[in-house]
Amino acid sequence: MWSITPLEIEAIGLSLRVALWAVLWSLPLGIATAWLLARCDFFGKTLLNGVVHLPLILPPVAVGYLLLILLGRRGPVGAWLFDVFGVTVAFTWKGAAIASAVMAFPLMVRAIRLSLETVDYRLEEAARTLGAGRAWVFLSITLPLIAPGILTGTILCFARSLGEFGATITFVSNIAGETRTLPLALFTLTQTPDGELGALRLMIISVVLALVALIASEVLARRISARIGG
Repeated sequence: MWSITPLEIEAIGLSLRVALWAVLWSLPLGIATAWLLARCDFFGKTLLNGVVHLPLILPPVAVGYLLLILLGRRGPVGAWLFDVFGVTVAFTWKGAAIASAVMAFPLMVRAIRLSLETVDYRLEEAARTLGAGRAWVFLSITLPLIAPGILTGTILCFARSLGEFGATITFVSNIAGETRTLPLALFTLTQTPDGELGALRLMIISVVLALVALIASEVLARRISARIGG
């Protein structure tokens, strides 16, 4: 009853891999985007902010379809990736990671941006007056101070990626062993006769993984904040 089945192991492993790569691909761009939105004034800033948060507003299926148009084998970006590098992302686990990253990206950017906006700008100015360059000020002062926000954004991105469904199934389909993550496996079982028990088990596993990620984020963020405050 409580032993993990091969289907569950496969879905959990694939979901963790997809979520991990979604975070790794999102984090550098998320920090850069949050810094631009928090610290810079430029033409088109409102538009950039809108584009970043668009996945929160659009139906996930629409985001997945847009990714399919852009990154499919015949899409402008997908065709270039295949012709130049021989890489195909549509209907692969890499595409699932991209879809998850796109859907979770606004959560990461918002968490980091809010953390950036709480940093006292005078600390950075003082470091510059002492001769430190912008890059060194960011690495040695700003980055440690916004560590709780980065951690929160990272965990939120990871947890959101674990639960991504709409954009994933539209962009990479529901392929066993390749793109069938936990949400897709759960959906498959709900469409299968006598699959209710398996669907319930996957639902419980999904809830547990999400809660563990969120609790870990809260605990680590408090510890980092306490160290910075100390």
